[in-house]
Amino acid sequence: MKATRTLLTLLALCGTATAATYTVKPGDTLYSIAKSTGVDAAKLMQMNKLGSSTIQVGQKLSTGGAAPTAPAARPQAAAPAPAATGGVTIRAAASRFLGARYVLGATGGGALDCSSYTMSVFRQMGINLPRTAAAQWRVGSAVSRRDLRAGDLVFFNTMGRTASHVGVYLGDGMMANANSYHGRTMIEPLFSNSYWASRYDGARRVLN
Repeated sequence: MKATRTLLTLLALCGTATAATYTVKPGDTLYSIAKSTGVDAAKLMQMNKLGSSTIQVGQKLSTGGAAPTAPAARPQAAAPAPAATGGVTIRAAASRFLGARYVLGATGGGALDCSSYTMSVFRQMGINLPRTAAAQWRVGSAVSRRDLRAGDLVFFNTMGRTASHVGVYLGDGMMANANSYHGRTMIEPLFSNSYWASRYDGARRVLN
């Protein structure tokens, strides 16, 4: 009986050790790893002392030793996790560039336009977006207004054409964007702002 208990203990420890690290594969992002391991992206960054959410193929990340069967044990409870995880990560990434001056065509050096702002935000999450709002409109998958979640790209017709402006939805009816009228990157209401609500084109999801 004692030998059986010892064997079970060793098996449990082996299972935990196997799940303690995750090796980054091509196509992985910190967000997708958080989704698959059930560990919050912000916690992954903290545990691995990451200065940003950019990761490299082959990099080994500590996942805190979660048991490999944990996700299967609570499939319904785990379902909302991606939105919550994405919210934490996208807010951190978006906040890093808040207050930058709006300059059309700028891509850095303290100045950004709307699409270079979203590029900069998503680059922190290991995702490379096209340079223009119109090109970003063609990536990812379409999302209905009622299904919006933090991390979705939101698009507007501000110049008489589809997707002439882009921002990042942060949840709770708020978005972050490089606002040419205010001359800076900022967080502001989306649908409770009549200007944006009347010019809303739709949303695209690039965080799966």
